[in-house]
Amino acid sequence: MTPSGIGPASIHIDDRGAIARVAPWEDVPAGAQVDDVGELAVLPGVVDTHVHLNEPGRTEWEGFATSTRAAAIGGVTTLVDMPLNSIPPTTTREAFAAKRAAARGQCAVDVGFWGGVVPGNAGELAGMVRDGVRGFKCFLVDSGVPEFGWVGERELTPAMGILAGLGVPLLVHAEVAGPIDRATAGLAEADPRRYATYLASRPPGAEEQAIAMVTGLCKQTGARTHIVHHSAASALPLLREARAQGLPLTAETCPHYLHFTAEAIPDGATPFKCAPPIREAANRELLWKALADGVLDFVASDHSPCSPGLKAMEQGDFVAAWGGVAGLQLALLVLWTEAAARGHTLADLARWTSAGPARLAGLTGKKGAIAAGADADLVVFDDASSTTITPETVSHRHKVTPYAGETLRGRVERTYLRGTRVAEGGRALATDLGSLL
Repeated sequence: MTPSGIGPASIHIDDRGAIARVAPWEDVPAGAQVDDVGELAVLPGVVDTHVHLNEPGRTEWEGFATSTRAAAIGGVTTLVDMPLNSIPPTTTREAFAAKRAAARGQCAVDVGFWGGVVPGNAGELAGMVRDGVRGFKCFLVDSGVPEFGWVGERELTPAMGILAGLGVPLLVHAEVAGPIDRATAGLAEADPRRYATYLASRPPGAEEQAIAMVTGLCKQTGARTHIVHHSAASALPLLREARAQGLPLTAETCPHYLHFTAEAIPDGATPFKCAPPIREAANRELLWKALADGVLDFVASDHSPCSPGLKAMEQGDFVAAWGGVAGLQLALLVLWTEAAARGHTLADLARWTSAGPARLAGLTGKKGAIAAGADADLVVFDDASSTTITPETVSHRHKVTPYAGETLRGRVERTYLRGTRVAEGGRALATDLGSLL
């Protein structure tokens, strides 16, 4: 799967792990080491720009070692780590140095880093960019962890002005508190085991109001702005309007919003809890249309695991449970399952999982495509096969995932990082070859 289409080819990889050229299938120099994968598809390595690795500080939830091995098994060759859920969060130069130190020598795939915009850290932003963060994440509502504060228009306006000057994107968790607080107040007597109770507590209006505010600030400051984990279809017209105005505003959605539906989530099934929530079937289909139309730019996993006890599974309490879906290793399969059922192609899959995320992270030309000059990050993919998800097949630190028991379309046969095979047949092989980007 090259930028010009899919077909037979030979990929020539130099001794630095870069693609020297993509040539006709029969162009194989005498004496060359050859891996022939027959009729299987070769896709660019997945670039997942929304992963919570949680190390240092909450490594019992997930860490660099476990997450990057699971990534390699699932065809992900590049991750970008979110700045929260680790302690300290990546909101200062000192904290970023601690994050890099924790990551060194543990990574099976390449890892980049987002910083965080929180109240009072505007003076840290330029230094963090010089140190290597690829952009910044903020919350417009309680993040769920006390050490990563949320910001409003007063804090965002100067921060976005700074980021516009630095040329890096701002990633926004686009929910605001007002609609959530009002909805929650009306649910005081509702059963916390019912998924419908949780769904009602995070109304679409929270996303609509957040995106309206962020769009205005994007227009005012010129900052590159990206909406993460978009869930509410009712807010899609705001994204369409921003695109029509030519604003530098992009958006992603997640595999769980494109796969699950609220109507099918059992009461008490807290592994499905995430924020924003998984919404109804009609909402899901509108997200698919927006993805096909380019209103949503790409798909990222939002892998946000925790220790099993925090999911409150014994109580089945959606109010008490930590919100986050664990799905890093499975994202490619989940997306292909739904995409193929709707007539989408492997070209769409590569655009949504590789080229689009690479563009957000400033990695175009290096990651996200099978093309001369790019890193030889490759996924050998059997698009016609299937994979059944069992605890034994999941390599995240914990086995808690809403995808347990599902049979998904596709199978990742091998993963290559800069030309070296790092996973095959559901096992990680090389486990320390990842670079810090």
